[in-house]
Amino acid sequence: MHEKRCSENVSVEQFADLALDVGGTLLASGAHCGRVYSNIQRLADRWCFPVHINPTFTGLTVTVRDRDDPERTVTRYYDAPPHAVHLRILTLLSWLTWEALEQRLSFAEVQRRIAEIKTARGYDFRLVAVAVGVSCGCLCMLSGGGLVDALCAFLGASVGSLARVWVLRLRFNVMISFVAAAFVTTLIAGADTIFQFGKAPEVALATAVLYLIPGVPLINSVIDLIEGYLSASLTRSLYAAFILLCIAAGMTFGITLLGIENF
Repeated sequence: MHEKRCSENVSVEQFADLALDVGGTLLASGAHCGRVYSNIQRLADRWCFPVHINPTFTGLTVTVRDRDDPERTVTRYYDAPPHAVHLRILTLLSWLTWEALEQRLSFAEVQRRIAEIKTARGYDFRLVAVAVGVSCGCLCMLSGGGLVDALCAFLGASVGSLARVWVLRLRFNVMISFVAAAFVTTLIAGADTIFQFGKAPEVALATAVLYLIPGVPLINSVIDLIEGYLSASLTRSLYAAFILLCIAAGMTFGITLLGIENF
């Protein structure tokens, strides 16, 4: 059975490139280090290559030993692009690695499927803007705000989300986009505080920016810490902390401009 599973003629260089492609795509799509490791390991088990995997927040190093010549190894490094959560890619790649192992897919088939998965499109940014607006509006009402307060939170979050996309398309640093989004959201939701439209304007202002909270980096940092990837955990934590600082800076600019003194 072992011979049959490993009989396909795949060079160590080919497998190293494949493993790096899969791992790098997972990292860039928001996977934690343990998920990257398990997906690459399943592929390594499929073609019987001993591998050493070192995932970090900013990159991935894969060392593959030739199954026919244990003295020969190939090392590849991948410098991960800016992280953007894409849950569909994470799911499809995980399914593919399981299929490759259990159904013994061919190397060419796996390569073809990976190329297709990498072209998967995310949600339209306008739909995302509406969704985050609705979520922040609902959070506002759950926190004691009225319908008018929820509407202000909805408008602030939706327009702020669009502003963040616009800043990113201008190729500014991602942290600048968080400052800009928090600023725009605060200006719109803060109008409720200035003009007293609703019964709890401070709730609208507080909940409108919650869509910017970096939930995935924070969760992944805890998972990495539990699984022993200490350097990646620390880096993710600092990254998330700096995002929170940028959100606070954007809110401070907006609150100062509006002249709100009791928030």
